[in-house]
Amino acid sequence: MTIPSAIESHTELAIEPGVAAERAIEGRSTWQLAWMRLRKDKAAVVSFVVIVLIVLMAIFAPVVASLTGHGVDQQFRTTGLNGFGQPVGPNGTFLLGTDDLGRDILVRIAYGARISLLVGVVATLIMVAIGTVLGLMAGYLGGIVDSIIARLIDLVLSLPFLLFAISLVSVTHPGLAVVIIVIAVFNWAAVARIVRGQVLSIREKEYIEAARSLGAGPLRIMFVDVLPNVLTQLIVYATLLIPVTIVLEATLSFLGLGIPPPTADWGQMIAESEGVYQQAWWFLVFPGLALLVTTLSFNILGDGVRDALDPRLERR
Repeated sequence: MTIPSAIESHTELAIEPGVAAERAIEGRSTWQLAWMRLRKDKAAVVSFVVIVLIVLMAIFAPVVASLTGHGVDQQFRTTGLNGFGQPVGPNGTFLLGTDDLGRDILVRIAYGARISLLVGVVATLIMVAIGTVLGLMAGYLGGIVDSIIARLIDLVLSLPFLLFAISLVSVTHPGLAVVIIVIAVFNWAAVARIVRGQVLSIREKEYIEAARSLGAGPLRIMFVDVLPNVLTQLIVYATLLIPVTIVLEATLSFLGLGIPPPTADWGQMIAESEGVYQQAWWFLVFPGLALLVTTLSFNILGDGVRDALDPRLERR
């Protein structure tokens, strides 16, 4: 071995572990580093697995109904109700018991997951889209545009959601589209306020000034130069908005203003159990547990995503 080679080999062996670790992550993007941190968060990983299982249950709800041999709205008056006309508890035929009409709770929970996830995801996307566009316009354009949008945000945030949602839904025909629109219309303002604050803090940065000097228009700057810098906050907030939206949908259905029966819905199932839950605890517990597990999993995953995207919050 030549002298230079021996020196290089000795130098490599003398590298400290911290320097080696820095070299190991050299060249990786922010998203790659965030993914590495997220994978180390055991709570977030478990929550993600639970969410995937819930999504699969919703997608394959017809398969669940086929395996049990029970339709989602099929009433079993003889086997699903006891001699007093009350629901039967969990058994070999009805794994999670039946409801007050003799319908299989397991099958209805699987179909109810479709409604909850669809409303949660679609309404959240609409809220984020509206809030992002208005927040970008208010923060970047400023002036009278900012004043008008800021007052609109204050107005929407000051409205009591349940009161106005109940009033609006009661004068229309309750349905899936109406529920999604009502939730999105009354909840986009929080997203807009967050985006506006972020844009106000970066619109005078050097790269924004450089884009202006090169002749870029406001639309290009807002959506090409500014939006990527608020994207991480939007992803985190959207993840945390999904469980809130699911709970709002369940609340409207619980009050009889959401998804109309006989469509399976978790909030509606909880409301229907009110008269018999003392004799049939499973009718209340299992739909409520499905709602609790879903919202808790999204919240834990949202916290994990937030920690992963912000290195300052990384748990050591």
